[in-house]
Amino acid sequence: MRLLVKRSDLWLRQCTAQLRRQAANMATGSQFHKLATAAESAATGAQLDIKSDNNALEAAVTQSAAAASPLTDRFGRHHTYLRISLTERCNLRCDYCMPAEGVPLQPKSQLLSTEEVLRLARIFVEQGVRKIRLTGGEPTVRRDIVEVVAQLKALPQLEHVGITTNGLVLTRLLVPLQRAGLDSLNISLDTLRKERFEQITRRKGWERVIAGIDLAIQLGYRPKINCVLMRKFNEDEICDFVEFTRERPVDVRFIEYMPFSGNKWQTERLISYSETVQTIRQRWPEFQALPNGPNDTSKAYAVPGFAGQLGFITSMTEHFCGTCNRLRLTADGNIKVCLFGNKEFSLRDAMRSEGCTEQQLVELIGAAVQRKKRQHAGIGSYRIGSRTMLHPHQPQHAQLRNCSGLTHINAQGKAQMVDVAGKAHTTRTASAEATVLVGERLTALIAANELAKGDVLSVAQLAGIMGAKQTSLLIPLCHNIALSLVRVQATLLEQQHSVRLVATVRCSGQTGVEMEALMAVSVAALTVYDMCKAVSHDICIQNVRLLSKSGGKRDYQRQ
Repeated sequence: MRLLVKRSDLWLRQCTAQLRRQAANMATGSQFHKLATAAESAATGAQLDIKSDNNALEAAVTQSAAAASPLTDRFGRHHTYLRISLTERCNLRCDYCMPAEGVPLQPKSQLLSTEEVLRLARIFVEQGVRKIRLTGGEPTVRRDIVEVVAQLKALPQLEHVGITTNGLVLTRLLVPLQRAGLDSLNISLDTLRKERFEQITRRKGWERVIAGIDLAIQLGYRPKINCVLMRKFNEDEICDFVEFTRERPVDVRFIEYMPFSGNKWQTERLISYSETVQTIRQRWPEFQALPNGPNDTSKAYAVPGFAGQLGFITSMTEHFCGTCNRLRLTADGNIKVCLFGNKEFSLRDAMRSEGCTEQQLVELIGAAVQRKKRQHAGIGSYRIGSRTMLHPHQPQHAQLRNCSGLTHINAQGKAQMVDVAGKAHTTRTASAEATVLVGERLTALIAANELAKGDVLSVAQLAGIMGAKQTSLLIPLCHNIALSLVRVQATLLEQQHSVRLVATVRCSGQTGVEMEALMAVSVAALTVYDMCKAVSHDICIQNVRLLSKSGGKRDYQRQ
């Protein structure tokens, strides 16, 4: 017994040390102190009763690590489920999802490459994600879908890989997907009638979808069938879908019709969860609720004796925000923390920026998670963008982003100065222009050099040069650069009654000089105004803009 106690004490000390290391890696300052204290308290208490408190300490380690994880939000929700949109494209045109002509697609360069998808997936898994579901668009239109599944299954600690599909090509792809390690699949099917399928999707293929479902069952899967219920459209098939579960071990999930741009959503088309249950019980009075898991989005039900079951995703009438553990990664690399939210944070831009480390990506992910709200709004107070990804063939076109990988903003949204120490020394040049509209009278006075303050163009040139050299004092996050050239040209355009200012700035260094060029023409333009304001205030400064830049990571030339 004494040996057992000694071994248990050693185990307790090891667990305490493990928690302290986890806390040190995941938290700083007072947060680390609190986590470490919690670990030591748990260890001290465990010595009183070795057997019972060993389990308590294990729970304390897990709970404390989750609390310190960047995937845990302000309300204690730990996000272990990631939905990855692999593509914007779809081979259907469901009428509640997108217009018949489709939607504009982004250039391929704006979408995540396979390598980028796998890199981000690995980072999420390392932070605690245990389940990944591949969505779209329609994920099976990706030629490398089988390879992606296989690569994901190779990630240590990832427990589950699923896919949401419209099922059109399952008979061709499901066997290789299963060999690659696919754990589960959801199939979207809004009708059991062939003609209605073609009406909804504007495409043929109902037989192929049903064949894909039956193949999945034969291969040992228990597929989930996602059905969006719409009044005066498929509400007459509710009982048909229940009957579909009599012999087939499937989980039919009725999804409340949700609003998003492009589907002309109307409240009266919504069929609520409670109404659907009442409809089913009129035919099957014994229809009963089943136990649900802590993070389930679907309320489970079944008819006793049927091989399958049903579920209700009640996003509109009874939200499940309190137990939400889901994050979403869009095809163009944005992390979306809420299905109903419009805020997105670009991991793609951050990942592609020069010098971005994986720790910085983790910080950006953590900052996004911290902005997740307690719950989404109610019916009538929001409209989802077209990037919902609940249904696989919803369009994924661009929308407003709240974070675009700006280098002067850190993961917490605070201003920061960029460290350029690791950049190469190159010759960097930038040009900018500005135009000052002075009017006919001032044009004549400038041309004749008859203004009381003197030579407008010469003074403006000198002021522009001085302004370029003071840029870092006026723009907070600009670096102090040793400039090798500042040239300002001031030209009076008599026909246009304006002064055109062009500045060219050059340096040999680790950061560009576009701000110096813009500062030069801006100060020169203000100087023209100052020299002329005694005669007229009807002066307009316009078209302050960059013309070109070179020597850095991204050259630019205005067309």
